[in-house]
Amino acid sequence: MGVDETINQSFAPIAKVFSDVIFFSVPIAGADVQLIVVWLVVGAAFFSVYLRFINIRGFKHAVKLVRGDYADPSDPGETSHFQALATAVSGTIGVGNVAHVAIAISVGGPGAAFWMVVAGMLGMASKFAECLLGVKYRVIEEDGSVSGGPMMYMQHGFAERGWPSIGRVIAISYAVCILVGALGVASMFQSNQAYVQFLNVTGGEESFLAGRGWLFGLALASLVGVVIVGGIRSIARVAEMLVPSMAAIYITAGLFVILWNITELPRALGHIVTGAFSPEGATGGMLGVLILGFRRAAFSNEAGIGSSSLAHSTVRTKEPATEGFVALLEPFIDTVIVCSITALVITLTVYEPGVPPDGVSGVELSSRAFSTVLPWFPPILAIVIMLFAYSTMIAWSYYGLEGWMYLFGHSRLAKTTYNTIFCGSVALGCMTQLDAILDFSDAMIFAMALTNMAALYVLAPVVRREMDEYWERVRARDAARDSTS
Repeated sequence: MGVDETINQSFAPIAKVFSDVIFFSVPIAGADVQLIVVWLVVGAAFFSVYLRFINIRGFKHAVKLVRGDYADPSDPGETSHFQALATAVSGTIGVGNVAHVAIAISVGGPGAAFWMVVAGMLGMASKFAECLLGVKYRVIEEDGSVSGGPMMYMQHGFAERGWPSIGRVIAISYAVCILVGALGVASMFQSNQAYVQFLNVTGGEESFLAGRGWLFGLALASLVGVVIVGGIRSIARVAEMLVPSMAAIYITAGLFVILWNITELPRALGHIVTGAFSPEGATGGMLGVLILGFRRAAFSNEAGIGSSSLAHSTVRTKEPATEGFVALLEPFIDTVIVCSITALVITLTVYEPGVPPDGVSGVELSSRAFSTVLPWFPPILAIVIMLFAYSTMIAWSYYGLEGWMYLFGHSRLAKTTYNTIFCGSVALGCMTQLDAILDFSDAMIFAMALTNMAALYVLAPVVRREMDEYWERVRARDAARDSTS
C-alpha cells in the first residue's frame, strides 16, 4: 500500500466523525435539514432585517471606502481598506468557488446556484456585523500589530455585558475551531484540488506526478512558507497583487463562455430559477436543494463563520463601522459574482436536465465546462485554481495563527511552530482523497459558526449603535463638504 493510500485510510474515519457530529440533521418534508445551516440562514436573515438591509443600502459607501475616499494613513492598523478586503477575499475566493459550485449542481441541479446567490446576498449583513465587531474590539500591540476577530469580540464584548467567563470560554472554543479548520478547510482541501487539477493537465494517470502527491505538496508548502513567515503585512501585499489578477482571468474566461453561448442564456437562467423550486436530483425537493445551496454558499463566502473578520480587523481606521461596510463586498464578489459565473458556465455547456454527470464532479466538471468553448483553457484553469488555492492558504494561515496565538501566546517560537505545522498540512492535503478532506473541512468551518453566530446575536445592539452613529457622522461630514463646495 502506498503512502497516499495509507494516509487516506487513517484520515477518513476521523473526518467522518467530525462530519456526523457537526452536520446533525432532522428529516423535514423528505429532506435532511442540517441544523447548522439553518442556524446560519436564520442569522443572515435576522441581521439583514435588524440592520435595515445594510447589505443593499450600504453598497455604494463600501465602494467609496475601498477606493480610499475616507482613508487616513495615520489611523491605527496594518493594512489599507483595499488590502484588508483583498486578504479576506483571497481567503474566500478559492477552489470552493469552482469545485463546490460544480458539486452542488451535480447533486441538486442548477437550482442550487439560485440559493447560493440568495445566501450570498443575505450573508453580506452577517459579514458586516462580524467585521465591525472585529475592529471595535481589536487589540493593537505596542509594535503596531493587531489582534482582532471573533476571539476578541467574544472575550471583550461579553466582558462589557458582565459575562467575562462565558466570553473567555467561547473565545477559546472558537480559537480551537479556527486553528483546526485552517489546517483542513484552507490548506488540505485547497492543496488537494490544486494537485488534482495539475495532475489532470499533465496527463492524469500517466502524469509524472501520479501517485506522488507528497512531491507536489512539498513544493506548494515551500511557496506558502515563503510568504506566511512575514506575517499579515506580507500576506496582504501578496493578496493585493494576486486577487485582482486571478479574479480577472477567471471572470473574463467565464464571461467569454457565457457570451459564446448567449443565445442559450435564457434557457440556462430558466433551469436555475425553475430548478430552485422544482429541482432535479436533490433528495427532499425544493427544501433539499435550498439547504444544499446555502451550505455551499456558507463554505464559499464564510458569512457567519467569523474567519475573515480577522483579516478585516487589521485595517487602518478609527471607525469600526468602516470595515463593516467594506466587508459587504466580500460575499458579493465571492458568491454573487464568481460562483454565479461558474454556475452559468456549467449550466450552459455540460448540464443536461435529468442526466447526472458521468462520474465527474468538482474542479474536473468545471474544467470540462470551460473546455467546451476554450479547448486550451484547462491548463490556464489549472494555474488559476492553483492561484485560488495558494491565496486561500496564505490568508487562512493567518487566521489559524491568530487562533494559535490566542491559545499559546505571541512568542516567536509559537509563531514558528504554527507555521511549520501549517506548511506540513499543505503537503498532507495532496496525499488525501477529496471526500475525506471535504467532510473534514465542512465540519470544522461550520463548527466555528456555532459560537460566532451566538456572539453576534448577543452583540447585535453594539453593531447597530456603531452603524447608526457612524452614518450620522458621515452624513454631517458630507453635508459640510457640500456646503463649502
